[in-house]
Amino acid sequence: MMNTLYCRSLWITTSAQMTRMLNVKNGLCPKKLSPCRLKASDLQVRFCTNETQATREVFVAKLQRMGFDICVSEVFSPAPAAVAVLKERGLRPHLLVYDGVVPEFDSVEKANPNCVVIGDAAEKFSYQNLNDAFRVLIGLEKPVLFSLGRGKYYKEDEGLNLDVGVYMKALEYACDVEAEVIGKPDPMFFQKVLDDMGVQSHQTLMIGDDLVNDVGGAQHCGMKGVQVRTGKYRPSDEKHPTVTADGYVDNLAEAVETILKLRGQ
Repeated sequence: MMNTLYCRSLWITTSAQMTRMLNVKNGLCPKKLSPCRLKASDLQVRFCTNETQATREVFVAKLQRMGFDICVSEVFSPAPAAVAVLKERGLRPHLLVYDGVVPEFDSVEKANPNCVVIGDAAEKFSYQNLNDAFRVLIGLEKPVLFSLGRGKYYKEDEGLNLDVGVYMKALEYACDVEAEVIGKPDPMFFQKVLDDMGVQSHQTLMIGDDLVNDVGGAQHCGMKGVQVRTGKYRPSDEKHPTVTADGYVDNLAEAVETILKLRGQ
C-alpha cells in the first residue's frame, strides 16, 4: 500500500522492461490495466526513462504498438537532455553509445572531441571502444565525461545485463574524473520533468522498479516513490540500508488501481 496519494502528478519510470512492470508479455497491453486510465483521470502523467538504445520516437512507437497511450512529448530520456547540455557548453562529444540512439546527436558537432558521452552501448562495450573513449579523456587537460544514467544492471528476457554505470566507473577510475550523470537519478533531470508539468516535488509520485535510481532519486528530490515487484526488483530491496520505498506493489497495474481507488476515481 502507498503511504500518500496527495499528488497532482505522477511519473512512471519506463524502460525496455516497462511491460514487465505490468506483467504483460508479447502482446497488447489491455487498456484497463495501462497508464491510459491514469491519463484519463485528473492526474498529469509523464514517463521517465534511462533508455539509451533507441530514440524516443522509436521507443514510443514500440509502446504504442503494445497499446500504451503515449506520445513523445510525455517521455523524458537522457540523450535529448545531453544534447542540450552539449550545445549550451559548446562541447563536441566522442560517443560510446548504442547505434540506435546515435541519431539523437545528429545536431551536435563531433569532430575533434573535447568530451565523452557514454550510454548503454551493449555489445559495443568492447575493449577497443572503451580504450578509444579512455584515450580521448586522458588526452584532455580537463576531462569531461557524461554518462546517460548510472545503472548497475537491467533485466532482459535472457537474464540480467550490465548497465552503463559499470563502464562509467571504469572510465572514472582510469582518468581520475567524476562523470556528470544525465538521467535518473540526477536531480536536474527530475526537475526538468517537474517544470514541464508545472508542479512541485511534494505533489508528485514516482513508480518504478529500480529502488535506487527511481525511488531513491525521486525521494531525494522531495517526491514519494513506489517500487513495483517486477523487472529490477529484488526481495532484498525491501531491506535496503539507505533507501526505503514509500510503498510496494506487485506490478504497475496494481499501482494504477490503488491510486485511482484512493482518489475515488
